Amino acid sequence: MKRNTIATLLKSNVSSAPVYVKGWVKTFRANRFISLNDGSTLANIQCVLDFENTDESTLKKITTGAAIAVQGILIESQGQGQKVEIQVENIKILGEANPNEYPIQPKKHSLEFLRENAHLRIRTNTFSAIMRMRSALSFAVHKYFQENGFNYVHTPIITGTDAEGAGEMFSVSSLKNDSLPKTEDGKVDYTKDFFGKETHLTVSGQLEAETYAMALGKVYTFGPTFRAENSNTSRHLAEFWMIEPEVAFNDLIDNMDLAEDFIKYTLQYVLDNCKEDIEFLENRLLQEDKTKPLADRNEMTLTERLQFVANNEFKRISYTEAFDILRNCKPNKKKKFKYPIVDWGVDLQSEHERYLVEKHFKCPVILFDYPATIKAFYMRLNDDGKTVRAMDVLFPGIGEIVGGSQREERLDVLQNKMKALDIDPQELWWYLDTRKFGTAVHSGFGLGFERLVLFATGMSNIRDVIPFPRTPMNAAF
Repeated sequence: MKRNTIATLLKSNVSSAPVYVKGWVKTFRANRFISLNDGSTLANIQCVLDFENTDESTLKKITTGAAIAVQGILIESQGQGQKVEIQVENIKILGEANPNEYPIQPKKHSLEFLRENAHLRIRTNTFSAIMRMRSALSFAVHKYFQENGFNYVHTPIITGTDAEGAGEMFSVSSLKNDSLPKTEDGKVDYTKDFFGKETHLTVSGQLEAETYAMALGKVYTFGPTFRAENSNTSRHLAEFWMIEPEVAFNDLIDNMDLAEDFIKYTLQYVLDNCKEDIEFLENRLLQEDKTKPLADRNEMTLTERLQFVANNEFKRISYTEAFDILRNCKPNKKKKFKYPIVDWGVDLQSEHERYLVEKHFKCPVILFDYPATIKAFYMRLNDDGKTVRAMDVLFPGIGEIVGGSQREERLDVLQNKMKALDIDPQELWWYLDTRKFGTAVHSGFGLGFERLVLFATGMSNIRDVIPFPRTPMNAAF
C-alpha cells in the first residue's frame, strides 16, 4: 500500500478511507492514543489503538522517538484539535527509542541543551518549523533569481585570494604538519603543496561572480562560505551560506533596488507558504516575551514584522547623514553607546545600526556612500575621493543583513587602490583583466542567508537557524 503523508491526511475531508503512514511517536497516552509526526507538517496526527487486541510487547515499544508504521482507517476525529484521526488496524515497530536514553522527551528543553543534541533537535516542533522555513527561503532565493533572468553560478570553495582583505581565512593544504617543507627563509614552501600555492576556504564568491556577470549579464551565487573569526557571538558563524548577485550595467541605485525587492520577495514567500510554522514560532515568541521586562518585549508579532518589511519602503540615507544622526542622538550624548560616535569615518557597530532602524527610523534602512577607509578595495571611489559607492541594508534585531556596492570598473583607479592596500596585482591578474577587456559599470551585494532565516523565524541566536553550527571550539556532528 502506498504511504500517505500526514500533511495530506490532515487536509483531507475523506473519511472511512484506508491509509498507511510512517513516522515518529511524539507521545503515547493511555496505551491507546499515539501522536505521530512524519516531518511533512508541524502538526501530528492522532492514531487510535485498540490496545486490548495489541500485543503487549508491541505496546512497550511505542515510546517517544520510536519510528512506527501504521495501517488503518481515516475517520472523523472524536476529539478536538483536528478533523481526522486514524483508527489503527495494524502497527509495526520500525525503530525503537529507549525512553531512558532518548534525550528529546515531550517537555520544554533549553536551546543550549538542544544545541548539544543538534543531531536530534530537528525532532522538536521549534526546530522542525525553523528548518522547514529555511528550506522555503532557500527555494524562494532561487525562484526569485530564476524568474528575473539570473544565471546560477557555482563559484570556487577553495581559493587563492582573499575577497574581503580580512585575512581571517581557513587554510587548505595537503601538507603534513610534522614534515612541512620550508623555504630558505624558514617559511612554509607552498610550491610543494597540492595546488602549488597557499590556498584557503572562500569568504566570498563575489570576485569570481563578477567575471561571469561581465559575460552573462546577471548572475548569482548561493553557497557555503567560511571565516576564521574567533567570535563567539549570537550573530557569527565560522561556516555560513551567502547569496551574492552580480549584475552588469547596474549602478548603486539599481543595486539598492534589487536588494530591497529581493528581500521583500523572499519574506512574502514565507508569509504565503509557511503560515503554520510562522504561527507556531510567533506563539513561541509571545510566550518568551512574557518572561521579559516590558521594555525588552517585541512591539510587533512575528507576522507583523515580516509584513512590515515586505510592505514598506526601506529608508535610504548616506553614511554622513547617519553619522550626524548618531553623533547627536541621546544615547551617544549620554555615553550609552559602547562605541561612542565622535569622528567621521568610524566603522558603525551593531548598536549604531540597530538604533537607526529600531529607534530613529523604525523601519529597515539602507546606508550608502561609506568612507573609503573602512570598505573593501573593489568598491567604486566617489568623486570626493573620500567615500565609495557602498551600501548596507540594516534590519531590526540584527543590524547589517546585506552588504554591497557598485564595483570599481576603472582599471587605473582599481590598481591604485590595490597598491595603497599592498594587494599583489599578480594574485588578481584575472580580476584586473575584466577591467581591460570590455569594462562597464556593475554592482552586487552579499546577503548572509542565516541572518535572513534569523529574521524570518524570530530566533535570536544564529546557531539555531543552521542545521549544524560551526563556531570557535565547536565542530561537533
